[in-house]
Amino acid sequence: MRDQPDIFGRRSRLKPSSTGKCVRPTKRDMLWFGKLAEHGPLPSSFLLDFANHSHASKKRAKERLTDLFHEQLTPHGGPYLIRPLQQFRTIDSRYNQLVYDLAPAAIEALAGDRDYDFIRPTRSGPWLHNFMVSCITASIELACLDDPYLNYIPQSQILRRAKVTMRYPTNVTDPVSGKAYRKDLVPDALFGIEYLGEQGSRFRFFAVEADRATEPATSQNFNRKSFRRHLLQYQQYIEQGLYKQHLNLTAPMLVLNVTTTERRLEKMLKVTERHFPDGCSYQLFQCWNDFGPVFTPPKPMPALLHRDWRRAEKEPRLCLALAGTKTLPEF
Repeated sequence: MRDQPDIFGRRSRLKPSSTGKCVRPTKRDMLWFGKLAEHGPLPSSFLLDFANHSHASKKRAKERLTDLFHEQLTPHGGPYLIRPLQQFRTIDSRYNQLVYDLAPAAIEALAGDRDYDFIRPTRSGPWLHNFMVSCITASIELACLDDPYLNYIPQSQILRRAKVTMRYPTNVTDPVSGKAYRKDLVPDALFGIEYLGEQGSRFRFFAVEADRATEPATSQNFNRKSFRRHLLQYQQYIEQGLYKQHLNLTAPMLVLNVTTTERRLEKMLKVTERHFPDGCSYQLFQCWNDFGPVFTPPKPMPALLHRDWRRAEKEPRLCLALAGTKTLPEF
């Protein structure tokens, strides 16, 4: 028996409640499924922007998302989308836009479509951290779609081409004890940008690290993940060219650190400047306040592509949209 609507005729936001309507995935639906498969859970505003060429009415597009969540009479045996319950664990959740992710039926639909050969991101850790990562990469892809001179290269394409996973071992030394450790480096996400110009294409690749201040900047226990250990691992991975070996790349790689408060950003910069007194060109920093203490699903943030990213004190700021015009260092 399906849930009964409320006195206003509205269905539950938390549980699917089918009306018996038959729903077959359309081309736009498959686009949405593909973006969720590539990035992870996303708010409705992101999904609408990915398909903004396909609808004249955002209201009707939102209604379609609602059907994909509620309706169970589908060729693949159930609703295509879920609404992760973590988004409702806040006081004002009923006033927030909804966040969607793939249900098993959507994964089956993608698996049966030869136009979609995807690698679903496998991320461990808290849902909110993974959701932040999804919003970062999806925001940058959406901003690239609006620029005819930029092509976004998704993580799945990079990994498929190199025939590898995200995990790569690094050998690092604790600067306090001098003890050597072997620690796996697993970026939160990867992507690339192709910059189209009169002289041909230039490529830049990026590792994404979402920081919600849940890990210390430094720690006396080197086995505990910290931002300082992050710097040591990326120093080996980038400067020794291990990422080229790992991912079969020749273009430069930069590390994008996105944190939630200006105070945390300043602290991360200070740790970076102490570790790299002569500057570090490949560690970039920007702040996204929507992922602070009060959770609100954000709208896309094109500023991640167009606004300058900060670097260590002796390094100039860098805009990702213009990074293809810069001569970046090779290590």
